[in-house]
Amino acid sequence: MNLVIVESPAKAKTIERYLGKDFKVLASFGHVRDLPQKTLGIDIKKNYEPEYEILPKAKKTVSELKNVAKNSDTIYLATDLDREGEAISWHLATALGLAKSAKTKRIVFNEITKSAVDNAVKHPRDIDIKLVDAQQARRVLDRLVGYKLSPLLWKKVKKGLSAGRVQSVAVRLVVEKEREIEGFKPVEFWVLGVKLSQKDKDLIFPAYLAEIDGKSVGKYDVKTKAAAAKISSDLENAKYIVQDVKHEDSIRKPAAPFTTSTLQMEASRKLGFSPKQTMMLAQKLYEAGHITYMRTDSINLSGEALAAIKKTILSNYGEKYLSASARVYATKTKHAQEAHEAIRPTHFDKLEATPDRRGQKLYDLIWKRTVATQMSDAIVDILTVRIGAKSDKYIFAAKGEAIKFDGFMKLYLEGRDDEQNSENSKIPELKKSEELKFIEKIEEQKFTEPPKRYSEATLVKKLESLGIGRPSTYAPTLETIQNRGYVKLIEKRFQPTDIGKIVTDLLVKHFQEVVDYKFTAEMEDELDDIADGKRQWQTVIDEFYQPFAKNLKEKNNEIDKNDIMPVEKTGEKCPECDSELVIRHGRFGKFIACSNYPTCKYSRPLDNKEEAKNSEVLGKDGDTESLKQAESEKCEKCGGKMVLKEGRFGKFLACENYPKCKNTKTIVGKTGIKCPKCGDGEVIERRTKRGKKFWGCSKYPKCDYASWNDPSKSKDESQTTDD
Repeated sequence: MNLVIVESPAKAKTIERYLGKDFKVLASFGHVRDLPQKTLGIDIKKNYEPEYEILPKAKKTVSELKNVAKNSDTIYLATDLDREGEAISWHLATALGLAKSAKTKRIVFNEITKSAVDNAVKHPRDIDIKLVDAQQARRVLDRLVGYKLSPLLWKKVKKGLSAGRVQSVAVRLVVEKEREIEGFKPVEFWVLGVKLSQKDKDLIFPAYLAEIDGKSVGKYDVKTKAAAAKISSDLENAKYIVQDVKHEDSIRKPAAPFTTSTLQMEASRKLGFSPKQTMMLAQKLYEAGHITYMRTDSINLSGEALAAIKKTILSNYGEKYLSASARVYATKTKHAQEAHEAIRPTHFDKLEATPDRRGQKLYDLIWKRTVATQMSDAIVDILTVRIGAKSDKYIFAAKGEAIKFDGFMKLYLEGRDDEQNSENSKIPELKKSEELKFIEKIEEQKFTEPPKRYSEATLVKKLESLGIGRPSTYAPTLETIQNRGYVKLIEKRFQPTDIGKIVTDLLVKHFQEVVDYKFTAEMEDELDDIADGKRQWQTVIDEFYQPFAKNLKEKNNEIDKNDIMPVEKTGEKCPECDSELVIRHGRFGKFIACSNYPTCKYSRPLDNKEEAKNSEVLGKDGDTESLKQAESEKCEKCGGKMVLKEGRFGKFLACENYPKCKNTKTIVGKTGIKCPKCGDGEVIERRTKRGKKFWGCSKYPKCDYASWNDPSKSKDESQTTDD
């Protein structure tokens, strides 16, 4: 009997079905060893030797695997094919006492199909210690930064905070973007144009001012109302004559196959999935054998996959939709080397992969994107018309486009971040020297807009472009910076909290190397060198740690907490001990607290009269009552006082006897609008478990009306949310 060890039971079940009765496939349930939770676990004096221990949750699994391994002819370690997977295999071999056993083999496969698994078993190898060392270096480096720097944050800022190489850089990006927005000064500009049509024709199209007296007019060149009025006045009774008509074919090519980061970005744009959710769904699809390995920065497709895609295109769309030759995509990612292939379906004739609705949506996205990569180019006819007025003193331009051949666009079109409204319109067939009918002027005052905050997709894109992190790190990084209270995801955009700004400013000022973009990216180069056998991992760690530790020791004495966390006085007295109340900074923003803390632990959220006026407390029966009234009532479970608290997703009422009593009440935003579905409840503003805002009926679950759109701002059709 042969033993195969993988990470998850789902993966084990799929592989055992392929290998047959001579193989037993068991799961390790992920990592079995790691650094200890409560101590540093790294002996700095002994060349940074890690002190690994078997995880408490893995002790029973390790014992069971040992017993089966004793009676097995060959033990195949079949964990994932990236560095983390290699490290898990190494830890398993060590924990099971198999590190020096000749019967221990390492196998890898990019997809869980019968042919791939059979081929892997036929071609086993030894554990690649260079890959293990690269992963060890990352783990040790992150532990040193987090374990050594976090206590300083607790001492100087607030308990419970953490620092990390990648997470701190991600927060810095969000903070710096917010500072750009805060410092942005809008500039006025005017958009000038005309709406025209052919004589005796109904189709109206816009044309925008492009030139005056032969000089180009840029988007922001008309800066004032007076300047706009002067041009408009000069155009009174003008005739509009077609000066030039130009048709030009634009060739558009399909996007490359998915990598981990581009899958996360596209799933965010098109499906509204968070990176964490995307990776969980992709993991399930991979383990069930539906897609290739989902942690990769490669955009290669195997010859076998290309042949299957070609067959699919010819069968479903015809020869004209097949690219003349197989497309080979060049990676733009500097460090792309984690796996052999892009993320793709394992079987292109399989359209229904899973009964899970969200998993199927992700599979559809992967299937369409992959097939589209080998389809023919799309051809778009770009029409540009120049229209003269006042003897060609003023030139207006009208642009339109029409698809001549849809090619890959028949199946798939890549999403875009922060899409702008297209200026292209439907333009009729016009002829040179043709006089057009004037309909009306376009005279719009506008202002330049500040940069947009990062969405989950654009933050992942930015991290990747800077060379920071790896495919496996993006999702946990975005989750961590939210869980730590450094940023909030509001209306699908990241905004830094006060604590996020304070910690970032401290790190930038005193620990520049930890949050420096170039330094963090160069550290990824160092880890790659370790994986390639060019450098020893302990040397890389030492070069970072020695100056870091020296600086940390100096800063512990140098940094004054009052300079970082200035306390604002309120002029109020504490209702419990009569000391002065002050405004402090907390994980979720500013709050009012007693200056006599920790002797007196009185605190409350910072007052927001407007917010309180529009807030009510939701009862279990769907009825609401005012926040003031709810605060004056006693806890119906234990008789304690209900106090106002603030958490990751906003304010809520909780019993003062927490954690003995865990009674809480949800605070919701009033709209004053009756539920359009039941007519009995009120539409209230609520949040999903992930903090996403939506509007629903106060009588839920009796009435399931819900909408993503604010009913007080726009009319919308009801739709049930699913988050």
